[in-house]
Amino acid sequence: MGSILIAIVILGLLIFVHELGHFAVAKWTGVMVQRFSLGFGPRLLTHQRGETEYAISAVPLGGYVKMLGEDPEEEVATYDAARSFATQSLAKRAAIVVAGPAMNLVTAFVAFSLALAIFGATVPKETAEIGGVMDGMPGAEAGLTVGDTVLAIDGGPIATWEELARTVRGSGGATIELRVRRASGEETTLVVTPEERVERTPFGEEIGKAYLIGIEPARRTEAVSLPSAIGQGAYQTYFWIKMTLLSIVKIFQGVVSARDLGGPILIVQAAGQQADLGLEYLLRFLGLISVNLGVLNLLPIPVLDGGHLLFFGFEAIRGKPLAIRHREMAQQVGLFLLLALMVFVFYNDITRIVTG
Repeated sequence: MGSILIAIVILGLLIFVHELGHFAVAKWTGVMVQRFSLGFGPRLLTHQRGETEYAISAVPLGGYVKMLGEDPEEEVATYDAARSFATQSLAKRAAIVVAGPAMNLVTAFVAFSLALAIFGATVPKETAEIGGVMDGMPGAEAGLTVGDTVLAIDGGPIATWEELARTVRGSGGATIELRVRRASGEETTLVVTPEERVERTPFGEEIGKAYLIGIEPARRTEAVSLPSAIGQGAYQTYFWIKMTLLSIVKIFQGVVSARDLGGPILIVQAAGQQADLGLEYLLRFLGLISVNLGVLNLLPIPVLDGGHLLFFGFEAIRGKPLAIRHREMAQQVGLFLLLALMVFVFYNDITRIVTG
């Protein structure tokens, strides 16, 4: 139950800031906002303030900002025409549409920067201390454990993790002797035979082979100044935008299986897991989900923000908007694709639960 509540709060926040982006820029450009809704479908709670109705609706999978003249077939009174979305310049309409995903990316940047400023950055230790041992690999079979520090290999001193990794990789698969200091301070000698393994990118693509023993460096947390946290937060936002776009490309290339896609159920599970680990992990998770929401909304699929921008692109090239009939057909196709995707990710989520 806690996981569901946390997921609802996270998704609600991300939907809110997304719609707030559309809302704020629409107001700034003088467009009349008739309704600001969290959720779709029947309105459960409403509050009228000025010309705008604020609502919480029954279906919590999204939200919307309803602007005057957003529907091309809507009749707009002459005295309100200047405040209609449809009568705004192409640049203003594009700014209103882009503002939603942009707010999600800003939210990601803030979340990453806060996590760094509050909790610091986790970086690998320079020493040859072991922070992780993979089951079934030669290191584990030889008796290496977390907290061990490698002092020497075949009698040659080892001072850094880089030296350790370079020596193991250059072993050619020959058995090597490790002089190890345990976490307790005791020193011992272990014999291990590196194993040739395929190395892969984060997307599973093979990039070569190397001799490995299945260990990872220990990590430490270092304090981060506010300016540095802001800089690193910006870089992490850029990095995850790039990884999200690459993931989409890899799915179409068949490198990443579409079965790896997750939906709301997976988000609920992940939110609960991150919350159990603490606020730092929850902030990073919030940033990651926010990046995904921002990037996916910019995909050129009708009914998404990216679809509207696609229509604006055609309008800029042609000098006039696409015919209403063509836009409606495209939006029907986009809605079908979106619904099909939702069904597919729900199926993936349920399959993961059933198969464990």
